[in-house]
Amino acid sequence: MKRLTIALAPVFALVLLNAALSFDLLAPTPLVRLQLLLAPELVLLWLALLAAVAWRGVPTARLVSALAAIYLLLVAGRYVDVAVRQLFGRPVNLYWDGPQIPRFLAVALRELPWWQVAVAVLAIGAAGWAVARVVRWAVGLAAQQAAPRAVRHRWAVAGSAAVALLVAIELARPGASAALTGGTRLLADPVSPIYWRQLSLLAAALSPAALERALPARTPVEEALARPPAQQPLGALAGRDVYILMLESYGATVYDEPRAAAALRPRRAELADAVAASGRQVVSGFVRSPTYGGASDLAHLGLLTGVDLADPRRHDLLLTTGRPTLAALFRRHGYRTFGLYPAVSWEWPERAFYGYDVYLDGPSLDYRGPPFTAWRIPDQFALERFEKLHPRTADAPPRLLFFATINTHMPYGPQPPVQPDVDRLLGAQPFDEDDLRLARASEPDWLDQFPDYLRSFDTTYRWLAAHLRRAEPRETLTVIVGDHQPMANVSGSASWDVPVHVIARDPALLAQFVARGFVPGMEPPRRTLGAMHELTALMLQAFAGDSPAEPAPSADAACSGGDCRVAMAGQRASVQPL
Repeated sequence: MKRLTIALAPVFALVLLNAALSFDLLAPTPLVRLQLLLAPELVLLWLALLAAVAWRGVPTARLVSALAAIYLLLVAGRYVDVAVRQLFGRPVNLYWDGPQIPRFLAVALRELPWWQVAVAVLAIGAAGWAVARVVRWAVGLAAQQAAPRAVRHRWAVAGSAAVALLVAIELARPGASAALTGGTRLLADPVSPIYWRQLSLLAAALSPAALERALPARTPVEEALARPPAQQPLGALAGRDVYILMLESYGATVYDEPRAAAALRPRRAELADAVAASGRQVVSGFVRSPTYGGASDLAHLGLLTGVDLADPRRHDLLLTTGRPTLAALFRRHGYRTFGLYPAVSWEWPERAFYGYDVYLDGPSLDYRGPPFTAWRIPDQFALERFEKLHPRTADAPPRLLFFATINTHMPYGPQPPVQPDVDRLLGAQPFDEDDLRLARASEPDWLDQFPDYLRSFDTTYRWLAAHLRRAEPRETLTVIVGDHQPMANVSGSASWDVPVHVIARDPALLAQFVARGFVPGMEPPRRTLGAMHELTALMLQAFAGDSPAEPAPSADAACSGGDCRVAMAGQRASVQPL
């Protein structure tokens, strides 16, 4: 038995090394799920060991340690890649994701007791140490026992060459091996290209000439700034306040996923009723976000500048330039501009690029109530507190507000109660004890986050409806837009589309949006109007009152909630109250 164990140990080591580069994750958990696939890098390691043994004999311990270290890097790369794909629905981008991960972990862990954080750190450290030891052991057996035995047998060498040829054919022509196996996949995705891709991204990011070519010669905001005053770039607004509410993780999932659609459609109808009761109307559509599952800055700045930031490198280049945002355009036309970021509790030097006249972060809001979610401050409180700090008096200039919400960020809970009494909301005890107990009874379920995601938007629709039912101090155009889809473990969708709602009192102003593809109500047809940066251009055309470049299709449609109808013909469109 002992001799059999010794004989089989090298085989087990090779199987273990293959599993370490071919696994997937058991969604939606961080646990590993094994797959019956061949890892290309294992084949490469095996060929290298055969060559080393044939040339110089049994590899030295130093060579084995070096190979084990390289292999461990590949294992780490595999884990990070499959984890990012599961969470964000996209490949890993270390240049962008790297700085975000420590910040996210710091915010997510700050609500946990210190001992839980310590246990988590120790557990992760112990797991890393164990994996490193296992990899070193397995590479050692493969190098010092399996490979020396294999080179003594021609059939083993021939078989290794055949497998290497199959891997080479598959890598050169993906899918070629499937033709030989009736469509069965044989190979895991190679890990090496991940590191090559990250090095290429870093090289491009450090090349100013390459990145300069990535930015447009002129943005929609710059086009608007270049227009002569006689053309009134914001003329259709007629001095109205403009509020842009960027809803965190507000993706097309809330419409596309059947369970989400059934659960949230009644809440959207209540929001539409609140809009109608306030004397306003709503039109809606979908646009494509430049990001998925995270990196909200790409969506925020893409909308504020009109620059396509689907490539994260372009975002970082943009921050080094003096290109204007919507804040610069509105300021030139007499507006006071505000940036409201309740999630930010750290120094954020990049805010200088955004150019707000007034920037408000979490600490500046002085929230004294109980904390909710990892970011503590309820979105409803943040908006009402902003109104209290900067009241819209008769002599106050018109304003542009950009509000980056946060309560619908993963882990999506627990959600704060909705408080219709604003004075109570802004006090030290904003919620009743019964409501607090009920809200906190729903702790985040990390293994199934979909119900928590639905609850987060149930709450969001309700507090938005409560806000819109209040009498507005003066007329406001409100744009509600999602920043990106939720993580792939919630959305399970390849769509990058996000909803957009435009709410206003003036039918002529809303008609500008209808003429460009928006539809009355909260339930638009499932088509995409364009990318996020194209929404910027669309809004600026509407704000200027420009005629659409192409005639809008003839249509008669009733707003959801029964608050308006649209009559359109040719290039003209009007929203008429019922």
